[in-house]
Amino acid sequence: MERIRTAVIPAACFFLLAIASSAYPQNSAALAPAQKCADLVNLKIAGANVQITKAEEAPATPAGTLSTASIAPQPIPVVIPPYCRVDGVMDPRTGLDGKPYAIGFELALPDNWNGRFLFQGGGGLNGYILLPLGSQAAGDNPALARGFAVVTTDTGHKGAVFDASFMKDQLASLDFAYIAIGRVTVLSKEIIAQYYGQPAKHSYYDGCSTGGREAMMMSERYPTYFDGIISGDPAMRTGYSNIGLANARAAFLAIAPKDANGKPDPTKDFSDGDKKLLADSITKSCDEKDGLKDGMILNPEACRYDPVVVECHGAKTDTCLTAQQVGALQKAFAGPKDSRGNPVYARFPWEGGYLQGAGGPFASFLPNAGPNILASVAPPADVDIDTLVSGVQTNENETLTDTTWTNLSTFFGHGGKLIFYHGTADPVFSPFDTLAYYLKMADANGGLDQVMNSSRFFFVPGMNHCAGGPRALDKFDMVGAVVDWVESGKAPDSVIATGKPFPGRSRPLCPYPRHAQYKGNGDPEDAASFECVK
Repeated sequence: MERIRTAVIPAACFFLLAIASSAYPQNSAALAPAQKCADLVNLKIAGANVQITKAEEAPATPAGTLSTASIAPQPIPVVIPPYCRVDGVMDPRTGLDGKPYAIGFELALPDNWNGRFLFQGGGGLNGYILLPLGSQAAGDNPALARGFAVVTTDTGHKGAVFDASFMKDQLASLDFAYIAIGRVTVLSKEIIAQYYGQPAKHSYYDGCSTGGREAMMMSERYPTYFDGIISGDPAMRTGYSNIGLANARAAFLAIAPKDANGKPDPTKDFSDGDKKLLADSITKSCDEKDGLKDGMILNPEACRYDPVVVECHGAKTDTCLTAQQVGALQKAFAGPKDSRGNPVYARFPWEGGYLQGAGGPFASFLPNAGPNILASVAPPADVDIDTLVSGVQTNENETLTDTTWTNLSTFFGHGGKLIFYHGTADPVFSPFDTLAYYLKMADANGGLDQVMNSSRFFFVPGMNHCAGGPRALDKFDMVGAVVDWVESGKAPDSVIATGKPFPGRSRPLCPYPRHAQYKGNGDPEDAASFECVK
């Protein structure tokens, strides 16, 4: 076989490039590559088993051609400029099950680089590589369009989005849990330094769901790798969130009418009219707690709704719910409790955005379309919360993937900034569970006032899982917010949100413990008419 010419980068650079250096202002001049894109196929990293399988120029992509990668994809309204596309694998091997494994990655290196690097988080159980755009929580302007170098990875295996068969392989499980994202981070920084002739000045991680869990993992296990991290709707302890979903589904199945075979039919639990009635009742009860009747609940903590207000006092009609329906709702939204009455998982917010709309597997909290694909749930008679908790506690994979460690002293100590956001109509992971972690983490790092110098949490009213929602403003720019915070010292006191359900409307997303409150005057469609208050 013909030997190829290689460029060798010292292994010592692995640690040096993991820590960002001097500031890079937002208006910094774009940087051009120091070598040809095609030459990267010959790249060799000392001490690493890396194969670059493709290195080619990608032309500019017209506005509106690509879409965001999310549960509710939206067209990207800006041009994606030309970039060098680098595909590769790390550590190819054959697992004990005879399957091929490798950490696959794709890195986008823009022709006009702004000196920044962004890692795009994954989703589900990964197993695939999405186009590295950096579009999550980036508003209308993905990171790649802004000039960031962007990378993403399959975290070490191939498979369908919820195919867990790879977990039988020890190293594949470790790669998915945390190893792959750490290794791809260091490798990407090496390639960037080689391609542009200088290292990235600042590094960022941006992910939602599984990507949100990975973002938390970066702050906890790789505290020196990133300057700014964005964690959205994190899948941070899925064993317990699945118990929450199991509790909800059991409550609904218990009242479901039986089909011809005598099995409960969850599609008959609540009619579309019942769901609209409930959504409208929730909104009516909690909408104006933010000072304005606008169809949105901007103060979710203040919403203490009880569906008993729409319970029938006689025969069932279109204007009320049966006592059985009300009881099931109360149990589902309250969250699961063990036999001693201790909460096992957080309650879910009362939010009409769960209950209306269509699209994707998470469109409805009520299981009219069948079971949630993230929850493995037995029939109601077999749902014993204590048994489910015991199963989680003895599940070794939970130990690997849970991101509940609160000691972030090194990450915060080097100036790292950490932003959390969570949709209040997320039917998969409760935003109150993410908030509980945030508050626990704050207590462990000097208290909330101290932590807000380095980390902030935002509710996103009405947003479903990572995007979408019939009553949501789900377009907001956390990427720009974290860059301003890291590089200019400007903390995000609010982030403006817009969205398709309310054309022409904007609202401020406010960092906890504040929420957006209407000032009492001014254009009710304009974010400037609201202020962030406790």
